This record gives sequence, structure tokens and C-alpha cells, in this order.
Amino acid sequence: MVKVVKRENESIDETVKRFSRKVQKEGITKIVREKMYYTKPSKRRREKMSKARRRLQKKQRRY
Repeated sequence: MVKVVKRENESIDETVKRFSRKVQKEGITKIVREKMYYTKPSKRRREKMSKARRRLQKKQRRY
């Protein structure tokens, strides 16, 4: 759970920015987007394999 305490002489905008950065760093937004809709396990596997394939191709292009 992400907690942010307002510092002395810190504006609300700065506090909100700090909070959103922490949320993004923790990966909470990514998890929420993934869980927003149900995806079938077969589709999840296919997406995982395609991501791995793209990663491999990108790595091979570098060398």
C-alpha cells in the first residue's frame, strides 16, 4: 500500500505528484489495467509468447 505524508511547506500538487510517481513505480496502474477486463488464459499465454518473441528479435537486432 502506497502512503504519502504531506511534508512541511509542500503544496498539495507536489504531494499528489509524489503519490502518483510512487503508484506508477509500484506498478499498481499496470495491474489495474490488466484486471479491468477478463482475458482468457489461452489469450494470456499467446500474448506472453508474442512479447517474448519480440524481446528476442529486439535483442538479436542489437548484436
